[in-house]
Amino acid sequence: MFRLRGKWLPAVGALVLGIGVFTGGGTAFAKEKQKDILNVSHRGASGHAPEHTIVSYDMGEKMHGDYIEIDLQMTKDGQLIAMHDEKVDRTTDGTGLVKDYTIAEIKQLDAGSWFNEKNPKYANPDYAGLEVPTLEEIFQKFGKNNKYYIETKSPEIYPGMEKELLRLIDKYDVDKETLLVQSFSQQSLEIMHKLDPSVKLIQLISYKTNAVITDEEIGAIKKYAIGVGPNHTYLNKEYVQKVVNNGLGIHPYTVNEKERMTQLIDWGVTGMFTNFPDLLHEVKKGK
Repeated sequence: MFRLRGKWLPAVGALVLGIGVFTGGGTAFAKEKQKDILNVSHRGASGHAPEHTIVSYDMGEKMHGDYIEIDLQMTKDGQLIAMHDEKVDRTTDGTGLVKDYTIAEIKQLDAGSWFNEKNPKYANPDYAGLEVPTLEEIFQKFGKNNKYYIETKSPEIYPGMEKELLRLIDKYDVDKETLLVQSFSQQSLEIMHKLDPSVKLIQLISYKTNAVITDEEIGAIKKYAIGVGPNHTYLNKEYVQKVVNNGLGIHPYTVNEKERMTQLIDWGVTGMFTNFPDLLHEVKKGK
């Protein structure tokens, strides 16, 4: 069993975040620690294929990603879709805000050709014409027992986003033991926690300078979340160890270089986001 926020959770709950691993101590232990690191496929294997497409998510699984990470936006007619930006401009051939599109209109967009233009090294003619998937389609494709790491993006723009997310999670009987929901919005996470306290939540944090977290901030986060997701750029060893020693998991984003992956693992992170899950898999294997 694992004690968190005054509650006893099954051991599997603790393993989800790898938060049983707090400190270093010997090569053997370091190797074991590496095995427990969550390999989160950031927007799928988005270094290799167009982000937030079924192809990208499928590739992330084949490259040994532990989790499919999904950013959510909501259409004009209330459908949750996988897209990072509030606008469709960057990752499709359309223009304008997601909230001004119906799902039928979203489905007409080309969500793959842009990738070939920007990433000639990984270009594939089959990517042209890929569709923007709905969350429902993702659940249908990958099943209830897959591991999903879902972010409520810009929830202040989409009233009811959390309720609709939970409706689909329940409709498809998604495994809540492994499910993780994240957001930069504390309010969105608190809404999720109120609607369904069994869903495990991660507080995203963005630092513009050297990362520091206070005891008060940690205490506040632990009231509703079981981990934090800071940008890795300004992290330091003291920050990482303070977080994990206080019983929270820590999953930095977005780490794409092996040397940095290794350093963060040595510091004690419990997982990380990467556009190249194949690289993190190699690091975890000691390659």
